[in-house]
Amino acid sequence: MSQMDSSSESGDSLPEKVIIDPFYAEKEEAILKACKQRDLTKLRDLAESRGGFLNDEIRQQAWPILLGLPPKCFDDSSSSSSSDSWESLPPHQDEDQIQLDVDRAFTYYPNHDSESARTLQKSHLSSLILSVLRRHPYLHYFQGYHDISQVLLLVLPPHLRSPALARLSALRIRDFMLPNLQAAIAQLRLIPDILKVSDPPLWRHLSGTEPFFALSGTLTMYAHDITTLGEITRLFDVLLAREPVFSVYMFAAIVRSRREELFDTPADEPEMLHSILSKLPKPLDLEGLIGDTVALVEKYPPERLPSWRWGISGCSVLKTARENTGASVGQTMEDGRRFFERQVKELQWMERREKARKWVWKNRRPVRTLGLAVLVGIIAILLRRAPGGPMAWVMGFVNRWWLT
Repeated sequence: MSQMDSSSESGDSLPEKVIIDPFYAEKEEAILKACKQRDLTKLRDLAESRGGFLNDEIRQQAWPILLGLPPKCFDDSSSSSSSDSWESLPPHQDEDQIQLDVDRAFTYYPNHDSESARTLQKSHLSSLILSVLRRHPYLHYFQGYHDISQVLLLVLPPHLRSPALARLSALRIRDFMLPNLQAAIAQLRLIPDILKVSDPPLWRHLSGTEPFFALSGTLTMYAHDITTLGEITRLFDVLLAREPVFSVYMFAAIVRSRREELFDTPADEPEMLHSILSKLPKPLDLEGLIGDTVALVEKYPPERLPSWRWGISGCSVLKTARENTGASVGQTMEDGRRFFERQVKELQWMERREKARKWVWKNRRPVRTLGLAVLVGIIAILLRRAPGGPMAWVMGFVNRWWLT
């Protein structure tokens, strides 16, 4: 499995000359040892260092460990008996959209020998996605999920794909599989905060530009925007090894890397700035970007960001997977579902609160005539129904009413 470069001169009968990269061989040994010991901290360090996990053969061992698959899942025979059980389950509500997206898959990689080979690969991708969503129908499909699934399909062996994608979905990208994108948008709000503490002049320059430019990248773990398999698998090494918030910091690092280009564009042209930032720079210096992101997280941890404290749910993957190194690895699929249900309740509460806020604003003059007792009664009802208790409601009310 070590990297070799073999060559021999024409007509020369001497044995092939083999050159072994000492760095490659040493790192390969270290990764395999960490996999054997299931050492998450060591795997994280190795994923961050140059070259990541080096090749797909090693990734087949490392990625499932980082996603929390138990050792029994690595045994092909243990999973074969239930591999097709999903087909008899009720269809998922989003299967029409899934098929449309699968039909557009494999545009950039890999290079198929024929159209029939591409069609077969699309069939495998469809089966992978449906196997997860039919078994876990509470999860909502989002456009770009097929890009993430495609990467796992091309790297992992068949018996590991579905359990790996299931755990990734419920425990690491759950925020994107809720009934709406509010949790995803809340993640984007961290980017201006990161820029404000790390580069105030750049933050001021971009203050008129909403961070929606980062949606495609963060939503799809950059699988929709990176067009080579080697680059996206290298990036997945570190994204799977680090906590989910790392992906958000990475986009902030991308913005910082384009500082000169952004300052060349006037601040009063937010559409132009958005256009620049919505596309990843080319060429993309992945190793430099990973190093910059690691430094950014360490110097400005999310707990220092206002949007983290007030805008990110306690049930968000950003928080449930950040408690300690590999927090999501020890969580179960049932844990993921429980967090999901709490997030749904929070979203429903936020929707009711927003409707109430709009109603009060629309009827602000009549409301002034209401008696104090009636107003207190309304607030009391809202407090009793608020998820997280009265104090959470009060703080949320102050934060969102007066600061919007």
